[in-house]
Amino acid sequence: QVQLVESGGGSVEAGGSLRLSCAVSGYTGSTYYMAWFRQAPGREREGVAVSSVTSSVTYYADAVKGRFTISQDTTKNRLYLQMNSLQPEDTAVYYCAAGPTTVKYHLRATEYPYWGQGTQVTVSS
Repeated sequence: QVQLVESGGGSVEAGGSLRLSCAVSGYTGSTYYMAWFRQAPGREREGVAVSSVTSSVTYYADAVKGRFTISQDTTKNRLYLQMNSLQPEDTAVYYCAAGPTTVKYHLRATEYPYWGQGTQVTVSS
């Protein structure tokens, strides 16, 4: 089955940067879209960034456009999220997710059947 494992979370001051990593294993056909979501305490899980397997299509939440970049290293089966200019509002557990070609609403959590366990990102002011 598809297995996703996140790493790279931590604590950083406002204005700083972090790079999250997601190790991916399993059937490639089930991982056409790779995505990052986040969830803060008491809030709904929200889509952050999405990339197709070829990186030909990307989507970003308005809140992170211009600051976050999703990328892949296909030779290592890894997905990355480079986060720059971090703000306290970015504090959340960040999740890696994968979905098939049938995904239509790319920033909706319910579209994705495969999830990692999450990694905590804390941004202090």
